Amino acid sequence: MQDTPSNTPRERIAKLSRALDRIVDRRIKVMEVCGTHTVSIFRQGLRSLLPASLELVSGPGCPVCVTDQAEIDAAVSLARMEGITVATYGDMIKVPGSGTSLLEERSRGMDVRVVTSADQALSLARNCRDRTVVLIAVGFETTAPATASVILDARSEGLENFLVLDLHKSVPPALKTLASDPLVKLDAFLLPGHVSVITGLTPYRFLPEEHGIACAVAGFEAEEIMIGLLETARQVKTGRLAVASLYSRAVRPEGNPAARAVIEKVFTYADAPWRGLGIIPSSGYVIREEFAQFDALKRLDIPLSAVPPPEGCLCGEVLRGLIEPPSCPLFGCECTPNHPVGPCMVSTEGSCAAFLKFHQGGDNPWED
Repeated sequence: MQDTPSNTPRERIAKLSRALDRIVDRRIKVMEVCGTHTVSIFRQGLRSLLPASLELVSGPGCPVCVTDQAEIDAAVSLARMEGITVATYGDMIKVPGSGTSLLEERSRGMDVRVVTSADQALSLARNCRDRTVVLIAVGFETTAPATASVILDARSEGLENFLVLDLHKSVPPALKTLASDPLVKLDAFLLPGHVSVITGLTPYRFLPEEHGIACAVAGFEAEEIMIGLLETARQVKTGRLAVASLYSRAVRPEGNPAARAVIEKVFTYADAPWRGLGIIPSSGYVIREEFAQFDALKRLDIPLSAVPPPEGCLCGEVLRGLIEPPSCPLFGCECTPNHPVGPCMVSTEGSCAAFLKFHQGGDNPWED
């Protein structure tokens, strides 16, 4: 079916915007959790289409951004060790530690490689038996299965020179922390699409049932995001709160049982530090004792000591939805994508980087 002049994507989005105007009759605060949602919202200029009384804030959906300062320092310390090859995803390489970054260590001759998958890191270990390859494993439920799989492969192949610095985190416990935070005061969550492919919907039910927070899982196109926001606004207005799935082509109510099974085989839960959110109970995926030979923290005796964030950096407040990026005094001056102070300006999914690139001074695609 072809679009007609009154049924183009632009017109459909305009209708959704008008519907939001009609429904939102009081101030409500909605947090989008997924980093991909954050970038899509900024890139597509969707904030300009929202009612003034609908406050949309970004949450802790960028895995690089929520990685604690002590964890960054642990990764940097690995790069300095004799005989170690660090394999890292691209966004992590520029995140500043307390002293230097992985990128700076590589410029000093340390063996730091950028990989695009956990399998690629495992291949490095297969091909470099004289060195210990350590994968810096960050991410949520979306990337944890791949890390678990390569640990299983390494054990089956007897690859003793492959280790993982496991920094994986689970999203639902972080949402519980935010829902309980009296300063954040959320009315609704636009739930993470990619994470929900793995988790399904059940882990979020505590939000409407225990905290009175509306929830919707949505896709990443402009129209899908607007439909998700409209659903949360309807729930808030009617008081009929639920975990609504508007992304059925990817998210099943039960999620992906096979992916969760491989996670559960290799990892268990433990308290974990989140940048800006503190220690969140049972929010970290940690390598089970039977796979301890692949745990870099244990094998190499890497300490995780409490480290303050960079002076002046307000990434933590951005990740909690308390401020927008320009409210940070470092934003766009001392802290830029080329010279970042905090991780929210480094990652392609970071709120600060997205705000600077797409929102501040950018063209509004919905204006004629």
